[in-house]
Amino acid sequence: MHDFHHEGHEAHEGKKRKKEFIFSTSCSSCPSWLFEYMAYKRLFSSSSHIGKERTGWLPENPVGFYPTKAKRLMEISRIILDQHNGEVPDTIEALLELPGVGRKTANLVLVEGFKKDAICVDTHVHRISNRIGYVKTKTPDQTEMALRKKLPRRHWIRYNELLVAFGQVLCRPISPHCSRCPAAEMCPRIGVDKSR
Repeated sequence: MHDFHHEGHEAHEGKKRKKEFIFSTSCSSCPSWLFEYMAYKRLFSSSSHIGKERTGWLPENPVGFYPTKAKRLMEISRIILDQHNGEVPDTIEALLELPGVGRKTANLVLVEGFKKDAICVDTHVHRISNRIGYVKTKTPDQTEMALRKKLPRRHWIRYNELLVAFGQVLCRPISPHCSRCPAAEMCPRIGVDKSR
């Protein structure tokens, strides 16, 4: 017998996760991910308040720039409710129309919320892609467009995951650990003045 209740529950949870993800990424723009996660959990313990005309229920401490982000989340909530029938949009064009949502956040939502091919370019992806000479760009947005043309589509999603971890541990912005890098012999080290 087909379990429609279970199927409906899974669909509901999937929609909920997409909404949670866009709100948490809108809050998060710094590396203190633990504090952002704590704030996100507090926010969604009171998710029934979303869309109402007050912001006092939003987490005040862990998230920086609280007043601005609180207003932004309220605006995003109203747009999703009013213009998208309560569903998080699944195109980059629609996501970019949401206040405070840039290309990095929009691509993250597409990848994590909808499992769509997208390239999320943060500071690590931008820096390392240029450092190894794979692209020659000035901004993260330019890097994304260059990668879209050059990087095989099957690698789009994993590229961010790999380079973020690599950039946090080895390929640091200042004085990278080139002596421990498995790709050191192939890397032109563009822009690197000092390494360890």
